[in-house]
Amino acid sequence: MKKVLLTGSTGFIGSNLLRELYHKNQLYLIIRNSSKNNYTFKDYKNIKIIYYDKFDDLNKKLKKLTIDVVIHCATHYVRKHSFSDILQLNKSNIIFGNIILENLKLMKVKKFINFSTVWEDYDSIKNNNCNLYSTYKRSFTNIINYYTKILPSIKFFNLMISDTFGESDNRYKIINVLKKNYKKNKITKIVSKNLYINLLNIKDITQAVNLLIKKNIGTGQYLLKNKLNYKVIDLINLFNKKFDKQLKVKWVSKKIIKEKIFPYKKLEAWFPTKSSKMDIIRIIKNK
Repeated sequence: MKKVLLTGSTGFIGSNLLRELYHKNQLYLIIRNSSKNNYTFKDYKNIKIIYYDKFDDLNKKLKKLTIDVVIHCATHYVRKHSFSDILQLNKSNIIFGNIILENLKLMKVKKFINFSTVWEDYDSIKNNNCNLYSTYKRSFTNIINYYTKILPSIKFFNLMISDTFGESDNRYKIINVLKKNYKKNKITKIVSKNLYINLLNIKDITQAVNLLIKKNIGTGQYLLKNKLNYKVIDLINLFNKKFDKQLKVKWVSKKIIKEKIFPYKKLEAWFPTKSSKMDIIRIIKNK
């Protein structure tokens, strides 16, 4: 049984990893005291929660732990920032993770797994940050690279991900919007008839993390993406062929929108198996 420290366990990716990993691992979750009453993990065994108020408090508590694997999912996301977002972006995307990195050696960590975004290299252009959020993620990647040099006995994995989907997803994402509007029999406005999107099921992401925990894979930056980009209109048409109740869509334009993804290394022995068109359709239909 591995001792796994998981951050961001209340977010979409983190909560799915929690459900996937707690059966066979001892999990340690980091939760702010201010969020203590908002979440309950009574249904889960093999879980210890580390509550903290300030970063100094967190730093002291981390030093007392012995951990095999750190999975860092915690993040603060804003697509378009304002001045009021800057402090939280800095705390969540830089300082919080840096405190964990600083304690890796004391905690005797063997593997550090971090999640980042393909928006660090928007439209497949190296170091072309899409927004301030991705700029912070790029900065944290640079910090990880520093610790990779000074802690050579630890394996560092930086997973670059694009759009994700799955069950129990409450984020404002196109698949969720389609699902909610379908239930309400409402029209969904979509930016273009020629919108292409790369969608990866959260189940495929948890499979990749399991591989990193169990297998002897080399330190590196790896890309997790679907084999194909799906044209959204094809997904809509396939859905409407299969079910009597139709998805109602209003197309705003015919502009070709197809983001290119920078070709980082593929994770050894991993390929998506739960991200087909039918997997997406089942999520929209909630079947």
